[in-house]
Amino acid sequence: MRTRTAIAAALLLGTASTACASSGEPETIRVTVTQTVTATPSAEAAADASNGVLKMGAEKDVIDAESNLHATVQALEYQQPYKGPQPQPPEDFQGGDTWATAEVKVCNKKGDNLSVSQFPWSLAYKDGTSIEVTGSSGGDMPKPEYPMDKTLTPGRCARGLIAFPVPGGKRPERLVYEPEGGEPTEWAIPKA
Repeated sequence: MRTRTAIAAALLLGTASTACASSGEPETIRVTVTQTVTATPSAEAAADASNGVLKMGAEKDVIDAESNLHATVQALEYQQPYKGPQPQPPEDFQGGDTWATAEVKVCNKKGDNLSVSQFPWSLAYKDGTSIEVTGSSGGDMPKPEYPMDKTLTPGRCARGLIAFPVPGGKRPERLVYEPEGGEPTEWAIPKA
């Protein structure tokens, strides 16, 4: 609407100055109209529009009206290899030769209690393979650990590290959160 008003005003000004020209020849007036639009990003604005994968650090709203649940889920950081004190190397059956960690956070905003654990989280690779959590916790695993089984009342959050046994020479493409019966949410893992 403001653009139309500005153009109409410029045309009126151009007509008035042409009528007042003293040389008898019409004056040429050039009018340039620029409009600036600013958008406020939402929590999910960090998503890559081409594939729906969020940028590391982005927060996602999870709303389940049937279960009376409103939560947020966030992937904060990925480290490969984990840079803190090293736990014992992964066992052969775990499928990796080094530990990587994802720092994640889930908050119960309102509604019923929410149970959280490491099991909805996994790593996805470009070739279609994935790595699930091992269920290993305690001992020398990276701290602070994300809980294995914890109930969050409304207004409470859980935050911590999830350790994945990964092949050192291969980097995952995405961190995936897929609760049972829910839609997956993915975050892009930055290149090393």
